[in-house]
Amino acid sequence: MHILLVEDDAEAVTYLLRGLRESGHVAESASDGQEARARALAGGHDLVIVDRMLPGMDGLEIVRALRGAGSDVPVLVLSALGEVDDRVEGLRAGGDDYLVKPFSFAELLARVEALARRVRPDRSVPVLAVSDLRLDRLGREVTRSGRKLSLQPREFRLLEYLMLNAGQVVTRTMLLENVWGYHFDPQTNVIDVHISRLRRKIDHGFPDPLLHTVRGAGYCLRAP
Repeated sequence: MHILLVEDDAEAVTYLLRGLRESGHVAESASDGQEARARALAGGHDLVIVDRMLPGMDGLEIVRALRGAGSDVPVLVLSALGEVDDRVEGLRAGGDDYLVKPFSFAELLARVEALARRVRPDRSVPVLAVSDLRLDRLGREVTRSGRKLSLQPREFRLLEYLMLNAGQVVTRTMLLENVWGYHFDPQTNVIDVHISRLRRKIDHGFPDPLLHTVRGAGYCLRAP
């Protein structure tokens, strides 16, 4: 993978770059927040590793800029801030994973590999449809009854996965692994928050709800 490492600690940069490259990845670094933001937005990376505490900038600003620009590149957030609220903030900003300092390189590499293994939906079907809800996977556009819906990148991926499994119950574990790239439950309400937002966007104002909660099991997107 081509990895952009955003870190201002020179010693840590040297150590991490060497380890990533020895593990077969193409890795480059940026230490200045503004430069890192520009390089991340320029694209061309398969993964971005971002330290939160950068000179003059919270690394989450870079994550939010990426998501605001429509980028769904996986982001691993590094931080010495390890409280639950800190981790939740990192995930809600658009991070795909959150690793608390100090950490072992073996754990960082395992998380990088987990993000690389994240299931990316098959693109062979360009348009998905459930009832009057349509998702254009190439044009990145979602409509219902012809009305265009504005979705954030994570919401788009969540809806795409639900539509690929339309009519079936999708569990939290399935969503964590296939939409967030987690192979563990971070014990946050990140899924509930995104499901709630997605439900408002695709069901509010329409006579028939499509997204249903299956109590004790998960969620199901199905036609009326």
